[in-house]
Amino acid sequence: MRKQLHENICEEHIFSSLFNKHAKDLHNFLYYKFGELLNPKDKVQEAFIKLWQNCAKIAPDKAKSFVFTTANNLMLNEVAHQKVVLKHQQIKPKTSTNENPEFLMQESEYHAKLQKALSNLTEAQRVAFMMNRVEGKRFKEIAEILDISTKAVEKRIYGALEKLRKDIKEL
Repeated sequence: MRKQLHENICEEHIFSSLFNKHAKDLHNFLYYKFGELLNPKDKVQEAFIKLWQNCAKIAPDKAKSFVFTTANNLMLNEVAHQKVVLKHQQIKPKTSTNENPEFLMQESEYHAKLQKALSNLTEAQRVAFMMNRVEGKRFKEIAEILDISTKAVEKRIYGALEKLRKDIKEL
């Protein structure tokens, strides 16, 4: 059994010698196993980056095994990701709806009414209302962002709701 000279590979010259010794073989291994399509050069680089990030934990005699295992796992993850991408590319988007033309017309008219009603709100009401209803922020968060009290936020939003109900009914 050989005695190790170094306990880890965090020294630059040790890491560089490991890279120079194993990078080409690792690239060839990945290339032969997975092909060029999944960028084996990138996976070799990523594997050595992970080796550097964990250099204090890995003994020099375990480094080759670490980078080969890591690179292989990175490629397998990429293969799995490509399968998911391919699956989603094959799903055709829905081009038709079950709604009848009358419903679609009413929906577009309502949307136009809503936009007109929103434009009739004061800027303070519109900002508070949109932050609450669109962005999902709570009254307290809105108060902190706008540097006003929570009661002022409540008043703005309730005022906006009343005005929206009134304006949409009239239209």
